[in-house]
Amino acid sequence: MTVLDTPRRTRSAAFHTLTVARVEPLTDDSAAITFDVPADLAGEYDFAPGQSLTLRRTMDGREERRTYSICAPAGAAPRIGVREIPDGLFSRWLVREVRPGDEVDVQVPSGSFTVDPATGGRHLCLAAGSGITPMLSIAGSLLAGGDAEVALVYGNRTTSSVMFSEELGDLKNAHGARLQLVHVLSREPRDVELFSGRLDADRIRRILTSLLPVDRFDHVWLCGPYAMVEQAREVLRELGVADDQVHAELFYVDAPPPELHRPVAVREGATTDVTVVLDGLSATAALPQDQSILDSAQATRSDLPFACKGGVCGTCRAKVVEGEVDMRRNYALEPAEVEAGFVLTCQSFPLGDAVTVDFDA
Repeated sequence: MTVLDTPRRTRSAAFHTLTVARVEPLTDDSAAITFDVPADLAGEYDFAPGQSLTLRRTMDGREERRTYSICAPAGAAPRIGVREIPDGLFSRWLVREVRPGDEVDVQVPSGSFTVDPATGGRHLCLAAGSGITPMLSIAGSLLAGGDAEVALVYGNRTTSSVMFSEELGDLKNAHGARLQLVHVLSREPRDVELFSGRLDADRIRRILTSLLPVDRFDHVWLCGPYAMVEQAREVLRELGVADDQVHAELFYVDAPPPELHRPVAVREGATTDVTVVLDGLSATAALPQDQSILDSAQATRSDLPFACKGGVCGTCRAKVVEGEVDMRRNYALEPAEVEAGFVLTCQSFPLGDAVTVDFDA
């Protein structure tokens, strides 16, 4: 059974100015924003369930980018779910200020946390907070596209903080027994003790052994903060779920990056001849070995794709086709992608005399 699409690499890292079609308040601090895509760009913005959009905005002379998961089912207009972050440059603007008719620079869809909508089988989704956004796209597309069954466990603080609560209810009503929906609230008591508290390792373990036996599922999808995702991974391993059945995406990382360890000591000021391939064009420059490939290569290739620069979103994914790099951390690539030579260029430092990274691969 093929679950993951071949990761979609855009023909370019192109941004287009799209008009905001709708802004739907979800909770006191979140909203869903739908973009109108002109007919001549429809193919560019055709997305796979679970993919993301990167938005661009210039503030005080500085370009800022943020990536948000698409929360619409396959075939619908692209829509993102945004939760406001305290002092967030982008999130506050999107939730509080953006209105229908406004224009926003939006990059074409990207990301490999995806599923083929026609895939059948049984799928378990574990989400917390705004991690529901790609899950809504994945679950909705699976249920509409075939005979798949989905169980969705969704953790939040209170009932009032649940994003897409009405939409999830509508999805349940539309698909009945094919969708099991479990809400877990950490700061609001529920009738069932199992559903009251944080979605931590102990609660996940109990849910997956008593309520939703994990051996019933073909694939597991995880999205949320770092701690929840990592604890879920450990529980799944304990329960015998193979790593290739587990697919994860983070909406932020609440842990510092590890120290950079290189297999060979590098003298101060050392450089590597790095060739970057994007949109069929190659550029080679001597780049410092103490800076990430993405940061240093942007001096000569300003069109390189990126968003978070934290190893989370996967936007800067490229394949190492020559030489070696040292990738500091990775929260976006599947093990099979890493084995095939793909890296996150925002976290990869060049080693040796020459390296070639291909963004088109």
